[in-house]
Amino acid sequence: MGTSVQVTPLSGAYGEGPLCYLLAVDGFRFLLDCGWTDLCDTSQLQPLAKVAPTIDAVLLSHPDMMHLGALPYAMKHLGLSAPVYATEPVFRLGLLTMYDHFLSRWQVSDFDLFTLDDVDAAFQNVVRLKYSQNYILNDKGEGIVIAPHVAGHLLGGTVWKITKDGEDVVYAVDFNHRKEMHLNGTVLGSFVRPAVLITDAYNALNNQGYRKKQDQDFIDSLVKVLASGGSVLLPVDTAGRVLELLLILDKYWGDRRLEYPIYFLTNVSTSTIDYVKSFLEWMGDQIAKSFESSRANAFLLKKVTLIINKEELEKLGGTPKVVLASMASLEVGFSHGIFVEMANEARNLVLFTEKGQFGTLARMLQVDPPPKAVKVTMSKRIPLVGDELKAYEEEQERIKKEEAIKASLVKEEELKASHGPNAKASEPMVIDASSSRKSAKAGSHFGGNNDIFIDGFVPPSTSVAPMFPFFENTAEWDDFGEVINPDDYTMKQEEMDSTLMLGPGDGLDGKIDDGSARLLLDSAPSKVISNEITVQVKCSLVYMDFEGRSDGRSVKSVIAHVAPLKLVLVHGSAEATEHLKMHCSKNLDSHVYAPQIEETIDVTSDLCAYKVQLSEKLMSNIICKKLGEHEIAWVDAEVGKEDEKLVLLPPSSMPPPHKPVLVGDLKLSDFKQFLENKGWQVGLLHSQVFDLLLY
Repeated sequence: MGTSVQVTPLSGAYGEGPLCYLLAVDGFRFLLDCGWTDLCDTSQLQPLAKVAPTIDAVLLSHPDMMHLGALPYAMKHLGLSAPVYATEPVFRLGLLTMYDHFLSRWQVSDFDLFTLDDVDAAFQNVVRLKYSQNYILNDKGEGIVIAPHVAGHLLGGTVWKITKDGEDVVYAVDFNHRKEMHLNGTVLGSFVRPAVLITDAYNALNNQGYRKKQDQDFIDSLVKVLASGGSVLLPVDTAGRVLELLLILDKYWGDRRLEYPIYFLTNVSTSTIDYVKSFLEWMGDQIAKSFESSRANAFLLKKVTLIINKEELEKLGGTPKVVLASMASLEVGFSHGIFVEMANEARNLVLFTEKGQFGTLARMLQVDPPPKAVKVTMSKRIPLVGDELKAYEEEQERIKKEEAIKASLVKEEELKASHGPNAKASEPMVIDASSSRKSAKAGSHFGGNNDIFIDGFVPPSTSVAPMFPFFENTAEWDDFGEVINPDDYTMKQEEMDSTLMLGPGDGLDGKIDDGSARLLLDSAPSKVISNEITVQVKCSLVYMDFEGRSDGRSVKSVIAHVAPLKLVLVHGSAEATEHLKMHCSKNLDSHVYAPQIEETIDVTSDLCAYKVQLSEKLMSNIICKKLGEHEIAWVDAEVGKEDEKLVLLPPSSMPPPHKPVLVGDLKLSDFKQFLENKGWQVGLLHSQVFDLLLY
């Protein structure tokens, strides 16, 4: 049989929930994405909890909550300890996404599912790869090669190709075939006939219009509201699709010379753009060429102001403005509070650029017709004062005393255990100190030399009389001074990666924006107060698709071009999944599967694959031809066995002659150059003459 492959959805099957799938390749268990929603409902992670300790590797495809949001929680609480693989942008921007989410939660609740330290610990396990880089796994994964490829949709977005024994398993979710302002389209169409393709049905029922018209309608909607004196709120993610929106707004504002202020508001907005400026090589060709020719960085935003708190907005009052604020779900983050403030004004606009997650406020507002009123919970963190502060301090003091008592008891138990059962810890010990030097004052008080009486201390048998600590300097010296070891002053690679993980700063200041860092470093006791209010929704509510995914028609075309032997459909509504499943079953020569959550399907290849060795006799008769960096040869051989292993041996009889084989794509211009180098006079070659020359 071929390579054994099993797929089990843990979340995101026959529904639009977070993406998380278990892929087993010859017993090696991959976790494909580790997503969570903004609601942070731990019940969604029950299927993951059952298998997390058995995972061998984690592959992340996109830097947003739906693809990596549960990673810190899974590593802290569920026993997930496998190495994580991702591209550099997914690593950096995913980290900032988790910081923003934690800060947004912490400001309005006693959030304890994970901390910033847990986020750091989770992302320290990330191995960062470049596009098309083949990474060979070791130990249990020996023989497996993983490689990230361009997916589009988000910066650093990845289509993963997993290869074992010549068979490819491709994981491609949320891809986009279209070129955008800052991203190239996916390369998924360049894959041909993989053994297994795992892809999503999210957009199977949606069809998109022309991008230029869509951008124009988007800008016109904003300008119309601003011109009438209203303001616009765009609920966005932290570091994903918001990048495309920022470029669109910055470009059109510059082209039209508009003066309405635009604000990008998250807890990590400045850090996000700072990192994005350094990721030009991961972006579209147009941005790279622009930087090479004029050193112009597309993310030196001229019309957008980056802010990390609402103070700047409050100064403007009712001035018309555009605010891009996280989170897109409106559940937490700055967008939640700004929506409550804007909803009561009919002249304002809340423009959604992506479908809201199920169960969130954004999803409630996107129904048709939208609700006229919604209940929301408003929360904020305030410092403790008066009796509450006094009670808090007393409680903390009590906890400290209890911990000190526990620590002393543990230390005493350890001391008893270290000296065995015969040690008498309660008996006082007398140490002969007759040889000790006494001061004159001590002699006058105690009558000269006395024994030292120590109660409750049991020294080891190898101890000596009490003395001040003395450390002898054993360093070596030469003519130039003390000899040093350079390794003591060289930072290890893993330490360097940890230090440089988020930038040049130390502590929190190097990871998040200054304002957010000061908020966390403020150790003053505080509490969260909440109240539920009813918000009258008088503002306009509009949804425009800027999710950056291939539409249904394009998804079907890409799948038909790739033509996998077996197709696994995940992540999409039940209607979309069944629609795409029926279409592919009718039009493709492939086995099509659409598993439910926790349903394991076996997609092992029907082909038989064997490992064979080339014998020395065969290798000595092979004539190799150089082709670029490689050498190729035609081999005629017979299969035999040596030491219970399959080997290729020289044929026992003369093999029949074979026709010439053309390897690679030969261009007429290259062939012309080759003939000229051999001294031939060559004119223009007709394609038919060229075919005759080849044969």
